Amino acid sequence: MKGTRPLTASEVAIVADTFDGTYATRNRCLFMIGVSTGGRISELLNLTIGDVYQNGRPVTDLHYRKSIVKGKEHARSVPVNRDGTKAITEIIAWHTQQYGCLDDKRPLFPSRNRVKGIVPITRQQAHKIFKRVCQQAALNGNLATHSLRKSYAQRLYSQMNDIFSIKEMLGHQNIATTQAYLGVDYEKVRAASEAISITNGDGNEKELE
Repeated sequence: MKGTRPLTASEVAIVADTFDGTYATRNRCLFMIGVSTGGRISELLNLTIGDVYQNGRPVTDLHYRKSIVKGKEHARSVPVNRDGTKAITEIIAWHTQQYGCLDDKRPLFPSRNRVKGIVPITRQQAHKIFKRVCQQAALNGNLATHSLRKSYAQRLYSQMNDIFSIKEMLGHQNIATTQAYLGVDYEKVRAASEAISITNGDGNEKELE
């Protein structure tokens, strides 16, 4: 979504700790897998148990199948970090508790509405969930589910400074899209903005040389 901003590392931690309610585990795991692997919200919601849990353990590389990626043109694989592995472990335990068993084809993030069987939550539902948790966490700015993907991209780029690797992980077709996508590094801009302030942390004016 154009104009949405990424989350900083500290904001990711705050949001992760803010989820509550009956579906807190499902919602938190959707969020953490999103910021850990950079999937589009449509890709995340189309994941199944079998995509993330194989041979009795979380996958080390998440394969976004060709059938669920945008345009259905190219599949891609993304390494799963410790945060992602923890989220997969938690959502698998949640499934076992909720349904009593695991089914490889069951949606990883099922809707509470079972009138038509077990189906994934919709993009609209995911958006409402994320907006609500951001409000509860007292975060401001233009935040939406696309912020998860942007957060992954910006944080990974800050670590690697390798735009070609980011392009591959995001599944972009050309580098220009990735360049436009990364945009501004909010953490660096925020730090720089504070550096040029004439006010100290105690509210008094700095002594200018």
